[in-house]
Amino acid sequence: MNSIKYIYWQDQNDWLGYLQEYPDYWTQGESLEDLQAHLRDLYLDLTSGEIPGVRKLAELTLR
Repeated sequence: MNSIKYIYWQDQNDWLGYLQEYPDYWTQGESLEDLQAHLRDLYLDLTSGEIPGVRKLAELTLR
């Protein structure tokens, strides 16, 4: 089973979050489980090529 890290928090009654690899693309849910479902859908959209110009997080090694 594959996995991806995500950041999430609760703001009053809403659950907000984004995929760590794609910090510019936030989503929300009515519960943590709902948020996770939205994050799965978002991941599929971001990696399928449906969304043009997707920005990603990367790490640069300095010499």
